Amino acid sequence: MWADSPEVALGELRRRELPVLVDLSSGAAALQAARELRMERAPLIFAVVDSRRPDLTTEAVLAGMADVFARPLSGRRVASAIDRELAAAGGNGGRAVDITTDDLYHHSPAMRDVMPVIARAASMRAGVIVRGEDGTGRQVVARAIHAARADAGDSAFICIDCAAHDTEQLDAELFGTAARSQNGDAAGRGLERVSRSSRLHDASGGTLYLQNVAEAPMRVQSRLARILRDREGVLHETGDTIGLDVRPMAGVDPAFDAARQEGHVRDDLFRRLSVIRVDMPPLRSRREDIPALAKYFVREICAVLRVPPKTLSRPALSLIAALPWRGNAVELRALLESVVAGLAGGRGIGLEDVLAHVRLDGGAVVFGKGGTLRQARARFEREYIAAVLEQHRGRISEAAKALGIQRTNLYRKMRSLKVAHDRRD
Repeated sequence: MWADSPEVALGELRRRELPVLVDLSSGAAALQAARELRMERAPLIFAVVDSRRPDLTTEAVLAGMADVFARPLSGRRVASAIDRELAAAGGNGGRAVDITTDDLYHHSPAMRDVMPVIARAASMRAGVIVRGEDGTGRQVVARAIHAARADAGDSAFICIDCAAHDTEQLDAELFGTAARSQNGDAAGRGLERVSRSSRLHDASGGTLYLQNVAEAPMRVQSRLARILRDREGVLHETGDTIGLDVRPMAGVDPAFDAARQEGHVRDDLFRRLSVIRVDMPPLRSRREDIPALAKYFVREICAVLRVPPKTLSRPALSLIAALPWRGNAVELRALLESVVAGLAGGRGIGLEDVLAHVRLDGGAVVFGKGGTLRQARARFEREYIAAVLEQHRGRISEAAKALGIQRTNLYRKMRSLKVAHDRRD
C-alpha cells in the first residue's frame, strides 16, 4: 500500500505489522518521517536513496534502517531483503550488530564516531565503500562487517585487486569466462555467464571485496555492475540460471573521488558499491588507539619470528604514539618488525630501541646514518620534549605527565638539552 504521510502509515501499522519502504529523495523531511515511524512502532524499515547524496545514506544507516537500496530499485532485491531480515530477526529488523575483532581498535574519539556506521553496515547486505588512506584498516573493517553477520561462517570473503590483473586475467578471475556474446540464451536473457571456478561464484552468499576498483577496465566494470544488478547469472558449464547474492565492498583511497569524477568508475557500478560509506580516519588522528595496536603488532610479530614475547615500555609507547605515521598501520608494523628483529634475547622494548629505527620525516630532525645512538637520542629528545611542551602550552606538570616522568626530571632534561620554556595561558 502507498502512504502519503507518516500519519497514514502509522494508522495502518497500528492495525497490522508491515515492512516499510521509505523514499528519501525529499531529504531531511523523509528521514524525519522514517525516524518517527521507527519510534512509534519500530517496524522493519528500509530506505531508498540517491547515490549522489552520501550524507543521507549515512544518516539512514545511523537512523536504524534495516537495509538501504540505491536506485534503480529492484523489486526482487527488496523482496529478498525483507525475507532475509524477517527470518534473521523475527520481524524486528534494523538492529545494530556487535563488531568484535582483535584488529579493530576504537578507543579514540575518531574511531568511536565511525563504529556506529560500521555496526549498521554489518546488519545489512547493501554495498559498502570503505574510504581511507593506505594502511588505515580498510580491509580489516570490511572483514569485520562481513564476519559480524550470523551467517558469515557459511559464506566466503573474496578479495580481488583489480590493479593486479590485465583485462583478460581479471575477466577470468572474476567470471571464469569471457564476456557474453551477442548470441545465445545468456545474451537473450541479458545475464552474464559465470563459471564454477570464478571468484564471483565463490562469493555468492558472501562478500566480494574490491581493491583499486578504479583501475578495473570498463568492460569488466560493466559486467560486474550487471551481475550486482541482476543478482543472478548463467552458469557457463550447464547454461542454467543461478542466483548470485553477492555483497559488494570496495576499499578506496582519497584519490578515488577524483578518479570517479574523471570517468574512471562507471556510475552503475558506483551506485551498487556506495550505498553505505565508511570513512576511516588516519592513524595520526586516532592516537589513543596506537598503544593497543602497537602491542597487538608486537605480539603477532614475535609469534611469526618465533622469538620470546616482548613488551613495550611506557616511554617507547609514548614515543610511538607521538610519531606522525603518514604510512598509518603499515608503517607502524614495519617499524616494530625492525625493532623486534634487532633485539637480542627476551628483553623488553625500550625508548632507545625505537629511537634506533625511527625517522621524523615531517619534523625538524631527520636521523641519518651518522652519529652515535646517544647523539641521535639527544636530538630526538630535544625535539620531542619541545613538541610535548607546545602541545600542553608550556605547562610543565601536564607535559611531564604526558612524557611519563617527574616534573623535576623534566626540568633537568630541559636544562641539559637547552629546551626553551614559554608558558602560555
